[in-house]
Amino acid sequence: MAPPRIDVRQRRARLGTRHLLAPSAHVDRVEEVADALVAVHATDPATVFLSIAARLRTPGHEPVERALYDDVTLHRLLAMRRTMFVVPADLAPLVHGSTGVTISARERAKLLTYLSEGVGWDARRLAEVQQAVLAALRARGEATAAQLGQDVPALREQVVVAAGKPYETKQNVSSRIIRTLACDGHIRRARPRGSWISSQFRWTTATPWQEVPLADAQAELARRWLASHGPATVADLRWWTGWSLTATRKALAGMEEVVIDEGTGYVVPGDAGPVAEPEPWVALLPGLDSTTMGWRDRDWYLSPAHVPSLFDTTGNAGPTVWCDGRVVGAWAQRADGEIVWSLLEDVGTEAEALIAREAATVAGWLGAVRVRPRFRTPLERELSRHRGVGR
Repeated sequence: MAPPRIDVRQRRARLGTRHLLAPSAHVDRVEEVADALVAVHATDPATVFLSIAARLRTPGHEPVERALYDDVTLHRLLAMRRTMFVVPADLAPLVHGSTGVTISARERAKLLTYLSEGVGWDARRLAEVQQAVLAALRARGEATAAQLGQDVPALREQVVVAAGKPYETKQNVSSRIIRTLACDGHIRRARPRGSWISSQFRWTTATPWQEVPLADAQAELARRWLASHGPATVADLRWWTGWSLTATRKALAGMEEVVIDEGTGYVVPGDAGPVAEPEPWVALLPGLDSTTMGWRDRDWYLSPAHVPSLFDTTGNAGPTVWCDGRVVGAWAQRADGEIVWSLLEDVGTEAEALIAREAATVAGWLGAVRVRPRFRTPLERELSRHRGVGR
């Protein structure tokens, strides 16, 4: 029997409900959003808040801060594709076991080379300094990198970077040592200095994640991802995770094959049947949102003609306007706080009215906060300087 087919319309219907973008799919708790998306992009700190808020019945930054820093029901970690993500607490061991362990080993090896060549440290010296950092953090409770440098003078030792070049500079070893401790799960980011969009974090101690065998972690992460993102291809999952082709295929063993426009796709067993289409919906998603960046092959929700306007030259997505499961434009925040947008295709007057209402909602909960994407894109830059147009 031939595998069942899932067409583009059905894929967009799944996206609207499973990624919590249709109003009827919005939820009350930030943990529900992270669980639905599997992992929320966190390279840009503001993305976490904007992505989650776009899927909440009552958007705001306070519940995200509470989950990250008080309840610690969301964890921030370096994971897939060596990218920073925020994931649900129960999923963190799987994410770390499937990708983070490998990344941590590579980071440690690079750090030892850096320290050996730069300041003459060996593995024993690094371990001594890291233990001193952990002791200082336990004594303080929370600390910035600068405060840790006061407590552990070795962190202030400097390495010459690009020696002999016009851009030669010196770096304290502190940032790389702290990052490696975080990769290993010994410390975590606490509340940042300043507002919730700041990337200047304080640090606190943490309990390393429970070890999960690599194959088990990858298989379970693949299942969780397909339940949210399926149908998807081998190439999609391999791109999203950064795994090898062999590891990706092993992780998909036992999943159900379906036919999609790109060829063979996969869903979790029993998930190939039709799903109900949600009501008409729009969404204003931030740069690097997990939906925009969710698949390698994006033609089913993103016209290739729109890519030069909406992505930077290295493939980072800017803020996007969505309508019924496809990207239709971009949005930006002006210096006065106004949310403006521009459409790259006709969506009709009713959808335009929904976009205007969504823009007002975003402006309302942001209040006095001004958000500028870490990775600027052509249309976002243009909009931030001029009034947007909804056509």
